[in-house]
Amino acid sequence: MRSGSRSILIRNGLVVTSSDECLADVHIVGEKIQAIGSNLNPAVDQVLDASGCYVIPGGIDAHTHMELPFMGTASSDTFESGTIAGLHGGTTTIIDFAIQTQGDSLHHALSRWHEKAAGNAACDYAFHLAVTDFRDNFRTEIQDLVEKQGVTSFKTFMAYKGALMVDDRQILDLMREAKKYGALVTSHAENGDLVAQTVQQFLDEGMKAPEYHPKSRPPICEAEATGRILDLAYSGNHPLYIVHMTCEDALNRVRLATLRNQKVFVETCVQYLLLDESRYLEEDFGGAKYVMSPPLRTLRDQEALWKGIDQGLIQVVATDHCPFCMDQKRMGTDDFSKIPNGAPGIENRVELLYSEGVEKGRISLQQWVDLIATQPSKIFGLFPRKGTISVGSDADLVIFDPRVEHTISAQTHHMNCDYNLYEGWQVRGKCRTTLMRGRVAVDQGQFLLEKGYGKYLSRTGKRSGGIHVANH
Repeated sequence: MRSGSRSILIRNGLVVTSSDECLADVHIVGEKIQAIGSNLNPAVDQVLDASGCYVIPGGIDAHTHMELPFMGTASSDTFESGTIAGLHGGTTTIIDFAIQTQGDSLHHALSRWHEKAAGNAACDYAFHLAVTDFRDNFRTEIQDLVEKQGVTSFKTFMAYKGALMVDDRQILDLMREAKKYGALVTSHAENGDLVAQTVQQFLDEGMKAPEYHPKSRPPICEAEATGRILDLAYSGNHPLYIVHMTCEDALNRVRLATLRNQKVFVETCVQYLLLDESRYLEEDFGGAKYVMSPPLRTLRDQEALWKGIDQGLIQVVATDHCPFCMDQKRMGTDDFSKIPNGAPGIENRVELLYSEGVEKGRISLQQWVDLIATQPSKIFGLFPRKGTISVGSDADLVIFDPRVEHTISAQTHHMNCDYNLYEGWQVRGKCRTTLMRGRVAVDQGQFLLEKGYGKYLSRTGKRSGGIHVANH
């Protein structure tokens, strides 16, 4: 044992990775996994008995928005509160979005997000950089961001016209520049012009309640933009990652792209697998809780997404965690287009996906681990440091008890939000203990780390998840 390094032994758990499972002990020294095997008996400082439990890699939520300025307010979870909530729910790494202000430099956006996270985040974190203005004077920043700052993924918005949206020319320019340095472009795929026109049409006709939010962003908006971004990527053999896919029509555009040997990384979010558009009809402005973009879809779309996971068309399940409390949502009481877009979810992802996926036979244990941890680590340049259980990897681990039944409620969650999308949901399976780089972060509902334990993760452009876009 290295001098001064704290050691832990996790005994008798079923160790589950994206490819295997076995009864084993896990020996941790300092921040790393030292050994995995049967009947290990090293001298350690602490023993954790995982009998009857799964030991899985800590979750990686590849899509979060902590402290996001949006529509005149900001998302209600800070990097501190949001990451603590994530640790309670088995997430040990987040990849948040640093958003460029139009006209401002990309580096300045990154520095502003570093200021928010440093010394506050409880779990480890990395950044995507959302590009909202890609003129020639910003092009030269990409190399330094990738090679020196460790930012290897860049987001484009095809929606939010006049605020975040970029045009096809800027998307192509960013794809070309990012490709030079092995970086990945991700995209929010909705046709912003069609959305803007449809929103205005509803408002002009006096249709202003939350139920008109999904109607103003119908599946064709997402499907068209998905097909277009796929074509743009294909035109230059660029790697592509589509965020928060919601519907069958968009997924079918991906399916068609595979016929020309194009492979794209696709993410969906747990809310799109479990909730449907009927939620927008909740009384007393309750539908505002579910205002997010893209919106919740139909039961048929849910089933298509589950099948897309099984078929390998969808690699990642994230959250798009971007909570706004109800007093913030009420900014749009008389105009659904003014309801801040976003909802909480980081604390519930791992448990819900197990309960609704594994327990109901939709996915295997290995697929569960792959979707919540391994694929995001591979796609975004964190593997094998994160996302797996192997000697030398960070000791980010979750002891997950599949026998515990519990009820989700805003009264007991740790997210800084006064409602929960899954209020009253009966869940089977609980994150009992979460370890963060060799430290017990949460045990039996108690948070045990000091403030700001999380570290910034500088990433590489090397990706090993899925299959890259083929040459053509």
